[in-house]
Amino acid sequence: MNIRFNSITMRIGLFILAAGVLTACGNPTSSNKPETEKEQPIQEMQKPKVADVSFKDKSGNVVSLSALKGKVVFINFWATWCPPCIHEMPSINTLRQGFKGNKNIEFLMVDVDNDIDQSAAFMEKNNYDLPLYTPAGEIPPEFLGGSIPTTVILDKNGQIIERLEGSRDYAAPEIVKALTELTKAN
Repeated sequence: MNIRFNSITMRIGLFILAAGVLTACGNPTSSNKPETEKEQPIQEMQKPKVADVSFKDKSGNVVSLSALKGKVVFINFWATWCPPCIHEMPSINTLRQGFKGNKNIEFLMVDVDNDIDQSAAFMEKNNYDLPLYTPAGEIPPEFLGGSIPTTVILDKNGQIIERLEGSRDYAAPEIVKALTELTKAN
């Protein structure tokens, strides 16, 4: 009987505790706070417009992503000191060579260190034929989350289709096929 009594007492105690917690965590709009102190609704964060992102080439020419609408855009963020970046570079070069002459795709190799001369020397030394750029402003986190290499692929409407972090084999048939399909899409 003592065990049964303790079990019933424990259940009642847990019920009272749960009721107290639920009451304490009730609807904040029913509080007695003055109107100015009530919590404001969370506003949806505005995504930066793709058109606002721009890059600068070695000659100082600025290319904005809005100017590339109507084309698939392959953007790779990298640095010469980054081993995974260097590891994937041959496959990106092979991928670009496969799309040579295709007016529906653009490749942008963006040096996050802003040292385009060093990047150009690296490309020349390794016989890579890849267009080099540096950021012409702040890169939104939707494009670059803090790790490199990061590749962003935009469709012809300028929408982010994919963001890939880490080294990849970009000459892989599935990537070539996906990009080919994107270039043929309206």
